[in-house]
Amino acid sequence: MNRPMQLVLAIVIALPFAATPMIASAATAAPMTHDMTTSPAPSKLAQTLRTLWLGHVEAVRMYDFAAHDHNAAKSKIAADHVVANAKQIAGAVGSFYGKPAGDKMMTLLAGHWGAVKAYADATFAHDSAGQNKAIQNLNANAKDIADFLSGANPNLPQATLLSLLAAHGAHHIAQDQEIEAGDKAGEAKTWDAMRAHMVVIADALAGGIAKQFPDKVKG
Repeated sequence: MNRPMQLVLAIVIALPFAATPMIASAATAAPMTHDMTTSPAPSKLAQTLRTLWLGHVEAVRMYDFAAHDHNAAKSKIAADHVVANAKQIAGAVGSFYGKPAGDKMMTLLAGHWGAVKAYADATFAHDSAGQNKAIQNLNANAKDIADFLSGANPNLPQATLLSLLAAHGAHHIAQDQEIEAGDKAGEAKTWDAMRAHMVVIADALAGGIAKQFPDKVKG
């Protein structure tokens, strides 16, 4: 298992909410299969997807800090960035699978953002019921995304996608808890692990797409 994945699983295991089914699965899932790995030198597609997925966590982090500070103006700007980024990711999917698939991906990403935002807002409001509901929605959305992408591409195993997405959700949860607790050192470690994990996700998707569309993905 590579170091980025070790960091991801360490965070998942440490989470107070790790007993929830989907998040717990990230701690016990097998490493990525050979079919979902790419070469050390990323392809142009992998580079593009890395930029997009890193943009997602960067925009969400901006929102988290703004929401924690009760800065409505900055929160809105950050939220707008999250949505704009989601449209770009959905557009990338649509460029290979068609507009309906891109639209579906946008709907799923909107669901992911809705759950992530709800968890952040509940955390900063000390609303445990809201946190639990947001986690349920985050788990359900992760399965929906994994089902959608694996259904579109046989090179993207559903179980592996679900594990990757569960770990990603766990990072969001850890980050919010650390921001609320004023744990700057902990949040910095989570942030490093989160960005590393975005590269894992981007490369996994790029590798699967490249195998399905070898003529469209070159270099």
